[in-house]
Amino acid sequence: MAIDFRRELNARYELITKSIEDIEKKSQSFPDGWINTRYRKGKTYYYLAGYKSKEQYLTREDTTLIEQLIQKNYLNNVLKYAKTEQKAILKMLELYPEKIAEDVYDTLPEWRKQYATPINLCDENYAQKWMNTPYKRKPFKKGTPEFYTLKGERVRSKSEAMIADRLFARGIPYRYECPLKVGNKVIHPDFTILRMSDRKILYHEHCGKMGEADYKENMVERTNDYSEAGIVLGDRLFYTFESDKTPLDTRTLDRIIDTHFRQ
Repeated sequence: MAIDFRRELNARYELITKSIEDIEKKSQSFPDGWINTRYRKGKTYYYLAGYKSKEQYLTREDTTLIEQLIQKNYLNNVLKYAKTEQKAILKMLELYPEKIAEDVYDTLPEWRKQYATPINLCDENYAQKWMNTPYKRKPFKKGTPEFYTLKGERVRSKSEAMIADRLFARGIPYRYECPLKVGNKVIHPDFTILRMSDRKILYHEHCGKMGEADYKENMVERTNDYSEAGIVLGDRLFYTFESDKTPLDTRTLDRIIDTHFRQ
């Protein structure tokens, strides 16, 4: 989704304003004075200043007072910079336009959008256009079991439906079994994923029959095909596995999604 800078600025302004109010309220409970320090022979000595005419040496018994005054000094500095930022945000909000360049395309009527090419698609439009680009899916054999995702698309297994639903729930754009040419072959990766942080294309293969010897051989060959095409495991290529005895580990799946597909 495109970044709404005005909304972000308003959110930051509200956060800073709340912090200023909290600090000013807390400051009323701190004791008078401030802490001065001196260093002798590698040790730090604390003195209370601004409370009486002379500095007062503080011992270990005054630890609470030292903590309060140091915290007071810290919060006063935070307050200073928070107020500076608050004023700056107000100024930016005054100058920041209500409508930005990317909004022009969004406000066009549909019949104009069909012919206009946007100069800079926001993330939301870019992802939508990418997902809506038609492609020829790998056909299903007649009589094979039918599994459907929350989006209503047909996949080949319960695990693939689970993967698709997790991607969908996290707002990650993907294509199911979109053809990809690797060398002289055309393969159909289970999931072709658009990572929005850098608009990089990734591939996720779910290996669901690891108990079958021929299947494992095919996956080795496919991995080599990917590698020869410059699609390297751990960079743009990711796998999940299961067998008859060991089901898909959803925790591993979630880590892959959150670590690599959303970064």
